[in-house]
Amino acid sequence: MNTGIIIGLLALGFVAGILSSMIGIGGGIVIVPVLVFIFGVTQKTAQGTSLAMLLPPIGLLGVLAYHKSGNVRWDMAILLIIAFIGGSYLGGQWAQKLNSAVIKKFFAVFMILVALKYLFFDKAPLKAAEVQTSKSTQSNTEQTQ
Repeated sequence: MNTGIIIGLLALGFVAGILSSMIGIGGGIVIVPVLVFIFGVTQKTAQGTSLAMLLPPIGLLGVLAYHKSGNVRWDMAILLIIAFIGGSYLGGQWAQKLNSAVIKKFFAVFMILVALKYLFFDKAPLKAAEVQTSKSTQSNTEQTQ
């Protein structure tokens, strides 16, 4: 690798780290397309590299800040980890058998669907107080009927 590629990869990793910690994206939405379109690697190599890149920093440093602020649901995280291990292995096996063009199309459709959901169909989550008020109102309505 030449100096330009090294600097480019360091910059990409830094930006992806910021985006990952800020809004929960990085590997699939930032790293993979940049590796394919800017650095010229195949879709499969970009996905494998992204997974390898995510393992140490996300698992160690990114979670630490959230944990310290009380923003980690470990009960949920443990279940997700268990499922993610199996899913990532299975997905990696499937990806090796598929043509790169098929994987690119699947990835593009997935990103479009996510974008459409966020743009047109995203609802703000209910706050705890709103949920409690909603339950109280519903309970009162049921009692009067």
